Amino acid sequence: MRALRLLAVNHLALADIDTPVPGPGDVLIRLQAAALNHRDHWIKVGQYAGLFFPSTPGSDGAGVVESVGPLVDPAWRGQDVIINPSFGWGPSEQAQGPDFSILGLPRQGTLAEYVVVPALQISPKPRHLTWEQAAALPLAGLTAYRALFSRARAERSDRILITGIGGGVALFALQFAVAAGAEVWVSSSSPEKIRRAVDLGARGGFDYTQADWAKTAVAQAGPFSVVIDGASGPGLDSLLDASAPGGRIVSYGATRGNPTALAARKVFWRQLSLLGTTMGSPRDWEAMLAFVRDHGLKPIISDVFPLERAADAFACLERNDQFGKVVIAG
Repeated sequence: MRALRLLAVNHLALADIDTPVPGPGDVLIRLQAAALNHRDHWIKVGQYAGLFFPSTPGSDGAGVVESVGPLVDPAWRGQDVIINPSFGWGPSEQAQGPDFSILGLPRQGTLAEYVVVPALQISPKPRHLTWEQAAALPLAGLTAYRALFSRARAERSDRILITGIGGGVALFALQFAVAAGAEVWVSSSSPEKIRRAVDLGARGGFDYTQADWAKTAVAQAGPFSVVIDGASGPGLDSLLDASAPGGRIVSYGATRGNPTALAARKVFWRQLSLLGTTMGSPRDWEAMLAFVRDHGLKPIISDVFPLERAADAFACLERNDQFGKVVIAG
């Protein structure tokens, strides 16, 4: 089979390798589409723990079950499925356990023609989604769902700020929050991305590169009871300023690094909750899929590339100008 192989830091190449064989409890999936996440970029540039070479990256994928291993219901054979990339979560809903991992490292990932995963990690593909849309959903959709509902406990009555709109998790959080009936605002350095977010149901947005943007946001929209953020870094202080008393700030990433300082007095005096989140549990996964089906939601796709142009797909992701997911199909 063909697979995209990471041979060394920043060295990707398309190669012919043996098609994997499903073991006990596993299924072999003939992939119809896969999608990139920023995690794949960090793996490619060598800034991710546990790297080894060669390896096949990719956490997101959807396809058809080609064959099943021992102990797997043969009825799965020929079924259209979507892969849950959150492996070995563990028994607690509060946090992942010590055996937790994400598909694509250390396990071989989805940027290939076939992938083997445990049967426990697959679910029927939502029928209203195309292959490209289904492949775009797993990692970012699961992360957004847990951040918004399991961690922030967001409700219709909340005023929600989603930072860095345009990335996969942020867009899913926007779609989920709008579908839930909440009042949603966004931030971005791009007026065009803010405009497109408004088209998807956001009330408006704010340029986080502007001085005192949080003060402007509160004056225009009011303080936010929920903030969903994937950047952290020096901007965290502005998020504290934008939050309502008793507000919840959920962090799912730190693309801008660690905060330079934490204004603890703002946190305790205003009784703010700073919440971390990573991926999601099997319960989160099933709830997310049900929410997507029930509301007829469709992932936003920025660009689609064939496997032969995977380097172009990574370049598109790394420019950080996409609005939606970068998908690899065909």
